[in-house]
Amino acid sequence: MNIFATYKAHIDAVLGALISEGALPDGLDLSRVSAEPPRDAAHGDISTNAAMVLGKPAGKNPRELAALLAERLGNVPDVTEVSVAGPGFINMRIADDVWRAGLSDVLATGPSFGDSRMGGGEPINVEYVSANPTGPMHVGHARGAIVGDALARLLDKAGFKVTKEYYVNDAGGQVDNVARALRMRYLQVLGRITEDDFQAALAAKEIQYGGDYLVPVAEALAKRDGDKWADTPNDADWIPPLRDFTVEYMMAGVKDDLKALGAEHDVFSSEKALVQDGMVDRAVQFLADADLTYTGVLEPPKGKVLDDWEPRPQLLFKATEFGDEVDRPLKKSDGSWTYFAGDIAYHKDKVDRGFTNLINVWGADHGGYVKRVKAALKALTANKGSLDVQLCQMVRVLNKGEPVKMSKRAGTFVTMRDLIDEVGKDVVRFIMLTRKNDAPLDFDYAKVTEKSRENPVFYVQYAYARGCSVLRHAAEMFPNADLTDAGLAKTDLSRLTDVDEIAVLRTLAAWPRMVEAAAQAHEPHRLAFYMYDLASQFHALWNKGNDAAELRFLQSEDESVSLARLALVRGVGVVIASGLAVFGVEPVEEMR
Repeated sequence: MNIFATYKAHIDAVLGALISEGALPDGLDLSRVSAEPPRDAAHGDISTNAAMVLGKPAGKNPRELAALLAERLGNVPDVTEVSVAGPGFINMRIADDVWRAGLSDVLATGPSFGDSRMGGGEPINVEYVSANPTGPMHVGHARGAIVGDALARLLDKAGFKVTKEYYVNDAGGQVDNVARALRMRYLQVLGRITEDDFQAALAAKEIQYGGDYLVPVAEALAKRDGDKWADTPNDADWIPPLRDFTVEYMMAGVKDDLKALGAEHDVFSSEKALVQDGMVDRAVQFLADADLTYTGVLEPPKGKVLDDWEPRPQLLFKATEFGDEVDRPLKKSDGSWTYFAGDIAYHKDKVDRGFTNLINVWGADHGGYVKRVKAALKALTANKGSLDVQLCQMVRVLNKGEPVKMSKRAGTFVTMRDLIDEVGKDVVRFIMLTRKNDAPLDFDYAKVTEKSRENPVFYVQYAYARGCSVLRHAAEMFPNADLTDAGLAKTDLSRLTDVDEIAVLRTLAAWPRMVEAAAQAHEPHRLAFYMYDLASQFHALWNKGNDAAELRFLQSEDESVSLARLALVRGVGVVIASGLAVFGVEPVEEMR
C-alpha cells in the first residue's frame, strides 16, 4: 500500500467533486498535483501543492483555493487535521491507526513490500560497465557496475521489464593496441626479450599497456600456441588472433569480477559482431534514407589549436537537428567508420530489439559524448525514444585519509577485485550508493569498516541485526507466541502509542513512495539515505528503551505490548531487507 498514492486519489476526488459542482473549471490538469511528506514533519503527515499548481489555471487566489480544498479534505476518512501554510500549501494529519495498519501491510507482504506496478511492464534497457576488454576493471568500473545494477533492480521493483546489458568494445584501435602489448609479453615469456626490453618499448610508446596483468595472458597464449607468433613479421597476420585471444581472456576475467561483485548481465553485445554483420552500414543508410546525412566541412574545434587539423569533406550526421551543438562525422579520413557511427548502429540494434526506453551508465569522461548519442537516438526513433545517460564521477581509494597505492598487477590503478577482496562485495556495493553517481566519492578502507554511525553500511546492517537479536530473545521469553511475520501482522498494534514509535511507522509507510520516486528519478542512492534514516530512528528507539524501562521492546510482564513492539521491530527489518535487496546486499543477522 502506497499511502501517499491513496491520499493523492482522495485529493483528486475532492477536486473532481468541485469541478462537477462548477466551483472549479473543467479541463484542469491534475497531473502536477502531489501528495508527499512535508519538508518539516511538525507541519503534518501529508502535504499537497494542489492549490499552488491549480490556482492560476482555475482563476483563483491559491490561498483562497487552499481554504476551499482544506474544508473538503477535512471530511476525508482518517484525516484528523487540515491546515494551510505559506502561499497555499495544504498539510494534513492522519490518524495513527492508518500508520498501524501500514505496519500490518509490511508484515503481510514481506520483502516485496514496496513493489510497484508503476512501470507497467514497459521494456527498459540498462547498459552499464561496458569497459574496454584491455585490462582488469578498476574502481571507477566498480561504481558504474553498482549504480547500473542497483538501478536495474530498482526499476524491476518499480514494475519495469528490465534488460541488463554490457557492450563489448572488441573492435577498433584499443584492442589492437593491447594485442601489440600482449605480443611483447608473449616474447618475454618465450625468453626472446627481457623485462628491460619490454619497459623500453613502453617508454618509447611502441606499446601502450604495461601492467603485469598481461603476463598470465601471454603464458596462456604460449601454452596454447607455443612460439607460433614469435617470428611472424607481418602485423596483419598476428594482430587479429592475438586480439581475439586477449578479448576472450579479459572478458572471462571481467565476468568473473562482476560475478564477485554481484552484478551480472543478461546480454553481452559485441561491437566486432555488429561491424562484421554490416549493421553500421545499415544504420548509416537508415539515416541517409531519412535525409539526415550529408557531405560537408566542419569548423575547427572551438578553443583548440590542432596542428594536424585541416578542413576536408566528410560524411556528417545532422545532429544539430536533434539538439547537438555541431553535426558529427560518420567516417574517418581513411574511409573507416568513426566510433560514433558504430555507436549509432549499436543503439539502432537496441531499438530494433524493442527498446525505446534506454539508460546508459557511463564514466564521467564520456560527458562530452552524451548529446550526440541522444541526438542519434532521437533520429533513429523519430523523436519517440528516450535515452538517459547517468555519468559516474571518480572514486578516490584511501586508507585513513591517505591515497592507497596502485595495484601492482594493474600497474596504474586500484582494481575492482582489490576492493572486493579487502572489504567484501556488500560493503563495496553499499558505500558506492551513498552518493549520487555524478558526485565524486571517497572510499576510505578505515571508514567503511569502522563500527559507528559514521559508517552507513554498518549502521543499517546493525539495525537489522539488532532486530534479529530482539526476536531471538522474544522466542525464549514468549515460547508460545506466534512470532512469524504473519503472526505479528495480526497482533494488537494499538499498543504502539509512543510518539517515536508512530514516527517509525510513518517512515515505514513512506517506503513504497520512496521506491517509485527513486525509480522515476533514476537515483538508487536515495534508498541509502532512506535506510540510514530508518536505522537512525530504530537505534533511537532502542536507546530510549534503555533509558525508560516501560519503553523496552520486550516486557516479560506484558506480552501484548511486547508483541506490538516486536511487530514494529520486524517491520523495520523487512523494509531494510527490501532496500538491501535493491542494493544487492545481504542483510546480516549477527554482527561480529
